[in-house]
Amino acid sequence: MAEIPEWPFSLGVPAASGVIRSCPEDFVVEEIPKVDPAGEGEHLWLWVEKRSTNTDWVARQLARVAGCAVRDVGFAGLKDRHAITLQWFSVPIRENTSENLEDAGIEGVTILASHKHHRKLKRGTLKGNRFRLKIRNFDGDPGETERRLQIIRSDGIPNYFGPQRFGHAGRNVQRGYDLLKRRARLQRNKRSIYLSAIRSYLFNQVLAARVRQGNWNSMMDGDLAMLEGSQSVFVCDISNPDIEDRCRRLDIHPTGPLPGEAGARPEGQAAELEQSVLDNWPELTDILREQRVQASRRSLRLHPAGLEWKLDASELDLTFVLSPGSYATTVLREILMFREAERA
Repeated sequence: MAEIPEWPFSLGVPAASGVIRSCPEDFVVEEIPKVDPAGEGEHLWLWVEKRSTNTDWVARQLARVAGCAVRDVGFAGLKDRHAITLQWFSVPIRENTSENLEDAGIEGVTILASHKHHRKLKRGTLKGNRFRLKIRNFDGDPGETERRLQIIRSDGIPNYFGPQRFGHAGRNVQRGYDLLKRRARLQRNKRSIYLSAIRSYLFNQVLAARVRQGNWNSMMDGDLAMLEGSQSVFVCDISNPDIEDRCRRLDIHPTGPLPGEAGARPEGQAAELEQSVLDNWPELTDILREQRVQASRRSLRLHPAGLEWKLDASELDLTFVLSPGSYATTVLREILMFREAERA
């Protein structure tokens, strides 16, 4: 029913190719926090470097060492497993918490710093993520790759959800629909994963339609525009000349739907386009409403801030910052066709 396609490219299919994640050092992710710990309080915030481990596993290990429930461990967001990542965790302070963590000995985990704070670290409490990537075995025209990078730096790219959102071989959309439709008993996190996969699939379909039309990065009449660095949206009147100017300057972005019930909706041409796409998957939109998922909006455009690169005969090094919920692989796919290195 819902196979994951190759989403259309804004700059055409890249001719260059390369290999990512040959080793963890080739994929480094560093959180940019929204809140700094206060230095006092009932929670201990931990600045952690993890290597080749996933965030949930680290949270369980920290809970064990700190003597607390896993639900009491806080973190701002899930990070890549096959990478080196730097991110904040929090644990409630108990007797000997600091001493126990100093000798934690968790494989693949280094606690670089710790500071007290008044509250547990909540999901989503971050400004963005800084990426440092190395692509090996680069094969392509350096001039064409430079051209793409220049365009991406100035204009951004389509803000697709990455393949990891859809599970192994993209199966979470169909699997989630089947389980939710028959009202199977699901753990809360599993239900969330499946609902997110379904919403992300529908968003990508709307974005793909606008990429094909060439208007993913410009305003349509009735679009809901999102302010850069904010989740605030407003309806666009394209007769206002300031709107398109602000869009070109990346001050505002057109948005697409994360479907559900209620929520802000576009008007006019933008609404007609969205509905014409979503009408192809009534069973998916229905299941979201049945599950009482609140509708929201997501920017159609992703701007990799501070994009810099170094390209030689066989390697491409990239650094950039992405907003929360965006994917480095979405940036990479517009530059070159990449594959992940084989792992032992």
